[in-house]
Amino acid sequence: MKKIILLNKDISYKKEIKNKKKYNSSHKIKNSKLKQMMKQYELYLFLLPAIIFVIIFLYAPMYGILVAFKDYKPVKGIFHSKWIGLKNFEIFFNSYSSKLIIKNTLILSLYKIIAGFPLPIILAILLHHLPSKRFKKVVQMTTYAPYFISTVVIIGMINILLAPDTGIINVILTSIGGESVFFMGKPEYFRHIYVWSDVWQTLGWSSVIYIAALSSVDPTYYEAAIVDGATLFQRIRYIDLPSIMPTAIILLILAVGQTLSIGFEKVYLMQNSSNINVSQIISTYVYRIGILKSNFELGTAIDLFNGIVNCILLVSVNKLSKKYTDASLF
Repeated sequence: MKKIILLNKDISYKKEIKNKKKYNSSHKIKNSKLKQMMKQYELYLFLLPAIIFVIIFLYAPMYGILVAFKDYKPVKGIFHSKWIGLKNFEIFFNSYSSKLIIKNTLILSLYKIIAGFPLPIILAILLHHLPSKRFKKVVQMTTYAPYFISTVVIIGMINILLAPDTGIINVILTSIGGESVFFMGKPEYFRHIYVWSDVWQTLGWSSVIYIAALSSVDPTYYEAAIVDGATLFQRIRYIDLPSIMPTAIILLILAVGQTLSIGFEKVYLMQNSSNINVSQIISTYVYRIGILKSNFELGTAIDLFNGIVNCILLVSVNKLSKKYTDASLF
């Protein structure tokens, strides 16, 4: 019995020593980190405005999510309005337009990803292998320029080009014996106009990151491939694509994570009574319900659903990427 008691005491004593060592080591690590922070305090001072901005404009307004679960009355405020749970979500999902809105958003977003994701990679590879540096710069400037045009101006340009009577597209159609088409008023053309005008606007800018990734590839790889008799296509396949694949996967994860968050401005400016059944998406519906009709609780609930779905998609795609490839966000 005495031996057992002594053994237990010995075990407890060893545990205490281990805990003390852990505490001391963690305390030393904390002190060393604090010392490093104090030595580099100027860098943290530079970060301070960004941290304050994020806290004030991103984290502080998050209490407004409560509106989605309440029968919100502006007079009573958020905290004193009646709690109704998931009723606002039920109203949205039971409405006749919910399925159509989600469908339109998914189709437009997936179309945008499928059409717009591979083209910047192709452009970056072509520019990387262009022999003429002057021509390369000209192409880069002409493809970058549309990105800096505002959305309102882009929609104005689209309306002018596709105008039924004076638009250059319809002028060409009528000159070759065709009929004038009201492109902006036909639902079947809305998605194509939206996606391909977006591809034209963002193609050059989206290729910048791939050009940067390709410029970091060791030139000796290309020299060795040329010595071995590799064709241009083989160099692209076995050197260029593997080198930019991690970057492409991360950008694809980010794009999928924003599947339901299509930009509001461009879609809203392209909407009209003729194409509303195709162009009505989550962001424009939230604006109409939440702002124009002052149904703040329903608009907040729909936007919260949008954010949750995007978060789930982002985490899921990131896990799949981490499982099957070496590239992931976290």
